[in-house]
Amino acid sequence: MLNTNITNFRKNIFGILEQTIKYNEPVNISTKAGNAVIISEEDYNGLMETLYLSSVPGMKEKIVEGLNTPLAECLPEDAVQW
Repeated sequence: MLNTNITNFRKNIFGILEQTIKYNEPVNISTKAGNAVIISEEDYNGLMETLYLSSVPGMKEKIVEGLNTPLAECLPEDAVQW
């Protein structure tokens, strides 16, 4: 995580945001009033999806079960009924 103060952030906002977007590196900006964190839209969307999936009852267990299932026991994609 890149740490910077608000003055440096103001001076280098374009470069810092480009770095955040390109490398998905969060930025912690410190101010007198407190700190703020900037993340890429891709990281934000990933966090929101994770929060949503975590809120679905039983979803975590199903994901773990799927991760622990050997590929040989899985159905081929064309055999899955959507």
